[in-house]
Amino acid sequence: MPHLTSTNTRKQGAGLHTGFGIPGFAHPLVAPAEWAELTRPRTTPLHWVVLNVADGPGSRPDPHCLEAAGRLRNAGIRVLGHIDATYGARSFGEMVSDAQRYLDWYKVDGFLLDRCPTERTALPEIRRTVTTLRALRDDAHVVLGHGTHPYPGYAESADQLVTFSGPWSDYRWSQVAEWTADYPPDRFCHFVHGVPGPHLDEALRIARWQGAATIYFTDRTDRGGRTDPWETMPGYWDDIVSRIGTGVSE
Repeated sequence: MPHLTSTNTRKQGAGLHTGFGIPGFAHPLVAPAEWAELTRPRTTPLHWVVLNVADGPGSRPDPHCLEAAGRLRNAGIRVLGHIDATYGARSFGEMVSDAQRYLDWYKVDGFLLDRCPTERTALPEIRRTVTTLRALRDDAHVVLGHGTHPYPGYAESADQLVTFSGPWSDYRWSQVAEWTADYPPDRFCHFVHGVPGPHLDEALRIARWQGAATIYFTDRTDRGGRTDPWETMPGYWDDIVSRIGTGVSE
């Protein structure tokens, strides 16, 4: 990736209002404390929470997920349905079907297209999908979960892009793509797992320098791909909430 320039830093760092994007906790029966915590009053912005019932909306409405989504909506928190794009392998019809069930059952406010492709050749099909999602719900908030920097044209097709998703060991040495300087920080999201507590300030500075306003950092790890680091809340949740609530350190 291109190196971050000082111009890019100044442009993207200005006016950055950092908040959380929750990639998706475990099922509310498995992680009840996590879901309850999200509706607790706080000063830190919670940009959105992803609802992933069963690798998607599932085959029928889940009463526990219905309750969790309802509580979030009542608290004024945006809920996004998780749709797996499988790097372009899933069909348009499958993704739209998932979206319709999320809307019918859980009244979601938008969607995260996880494992979204990054190549220029896949852009027309993703653009078609996003256009259809917005036809299903006029004000749908659409996040493309690339996990890395995609072809720049994707930025014109969604509200936000996840341009980093991975371990701290990669994030601390990551570079930002030059083209992101053309967009405000609220267009980009970073999800980082395995962040040690003593390195939280460093991680927050990286997000600021790279111009990502929506973040989720956790000390949980994927244990070599055997666990999902996003399923539980980080051990330092209260600490990171207080740090972001008082502003990201320079």
